[in-house]
Amino acid sequence: MKKEIVFAAIQRHTSYSPNHIGNDSAILNGVAKKIISQGHKVHFYTEQEFITSGVTERYIFTMLRNKAAVKRLQSLENQGAISVNSAFGIENCTREHMTRLLIDAKVSHPKSWIINTHGVFDEIENEDILYPLWIKRADFHAIHREDVTFVRSLTHLKSILAEYALRGIERVVINEHLEGDLVKFYGVVGTPFFYWFYPYLNQHSKFGLEEINGKPQGFSFQEEDLKAICNRAAEVLNVKVYGGDCIVSSDGKINIIDFNDWPSFAPCREEATEAIASVILKNITKHVSTEKK
Repeated sequence: MKKEIVFAAIQRHTSYSPNHIGNDSAILNGVAKKIISQGHKVHFYTEQEFITSGVTERYIFTMLRNKAAVKRLQSLENQGAISVNSAFGIENCTREHMTRLLIDAKVSHPKSWIINTHGVFDEIENEDILYPLWIKRADFHAIHREDVTFVRSLTHLKSILAEYALRGIERVVINEHLEGDLVKFYGVVGTPFFYWFYPYLNQHSKFGLEEINGKPQGFSFQEEDLKAICNRAAEVLNVKVYGGDCIVSSDGKINIIDFNDWPSFAPCREEATEAIASVILKNITKHVSTEKK
């Protein structure tokens, strides 16, 4: 008889779901239903409840993002808890960690600079930086529209750095702007599931920034190459459930410009739900069987 496993499902706080609150809730609930249908139990917790009280369940799946929640989950994992995604991977997907790790692993990525928002103007002026650029808060994902900004000149860059500093953002990542087709992707490591599309054509957007690269030209690329690059990035960042964005240039080169732990999967939720539930059960039942021996 199959052993019943009791899971904790920790929801993402709405402040970390800009313009996607319903979608984020739907994917987590869908995964929970699939797991319950396999004869297991799922106890739901809000991110706030987890920060305050933690959980007693050893097996966890979660979309949490709050820094205090991440640290608490890391502590539980160090004590033997199993989580998808791992809190260590969730932390790796914050902008500065992600940029450093992908570049160090030689995953295709735009040229980037990581700087402080205070006292950096001379450094920026002396660098051989070509405009336009993207400036992004380094400590976290984009929560507000202003957390990712397209800048066309040094003057504009300085004003945005000053505005970030006033908001208490101490460090930023600056990426070169890449011309080409913007492609959004979703994947689940260890499953056949992989999905990509052009967000411009689907009018899929959090903050409307997809308009910058404009209508896709349909530059040719190999889907298997894209999937391999994305799975490699997921391995480097230590996440199993992921999504993100890349630019496909006119010569077919693929560069990842953003990578996220467990996004909403809004355009492909049904297929993704099945894949996510299967990878959670595969990873956690493996640990359960090991413990029984």
